[in-house]
Amino acid sequence: MKKLIAEFIGTLWLVLGGCGSAVLAAAYPELGIGFTGVSIAFGLTVVTMAYAIGHISGCHLNPAVSIGLFFGGRFNKKELLPYIVAQVLGAIAGAGIIYLIASGKPGFEMGGFAANGYGEHSPGGYGMLAALVTEVVMTFMFLIIILGATHSKAPKGLAGLAIGLALVLIHLISIPVTNTSVNPARSTSQALFAGGWALKQLWLFWVAPITGAILAGIVYKKLSPEKE
Repeated sequence: MKKLIAEFIGTLWLVLGGCGSAVLAAAYPELGIGFTGVSIAFGLTVVTMAYAIGHISGCHLNPAVSIGLFFGGRFNKKELLPYIVAQVLGAIAGAGIIYLIASGKPGFEMGGFAANGYGEHSPGGYGMLAALVTEVVMTFMFLIIILGATHSKAPKGLAGLAIGLALVLIHLISIPVTNTSVNPARSTSQALFAGGWALKQLWLFWVAPITGAILAGIVYKKLSPEKE
């Protein structure tokens, strides 16, 4: 239960920090954070939580990460579903907090609510295939970095920093394409509030990240210098 509570809190913070920066700050050009600021915000949530709860739950904060770690031989199958449930619930709670704050401003309009999308709902107008490839590849690389940085032979104490910086880079690359998911929990939480088109396109932001994570788990298991 301690692990699940940690995952709930951590994923809440991921959504609140990352999506919150997009909804509450990036919407105002005069604040100047833009795509770069949102990218950094997402990375900072992972870095801070890695050192806050990494020793409790492993700080997955993402169903794709948990699934990728399982396929990489690093995670217990029995814990997989409870982790995913805790992550999705934490993400929804984070989105709920963003909504409560954002809706407190006169004239508030839901808009996209930092949801992920393709086609006309892609920030850069990218189509479904481009979105699919982007999410698979970005999640694949994210899991390769996670599996490598947390390996027993990797430098100690630096995993959180490497993983957080990886997430910044992933966002810098893919925000224009899909608004960056690589995390089904994060996508689900925002889609529930945005509704309509976001819920219709949500399937891609489960299928693509999970596919990329599974491939990375299998590949890294073959590359790994030793069993863990």
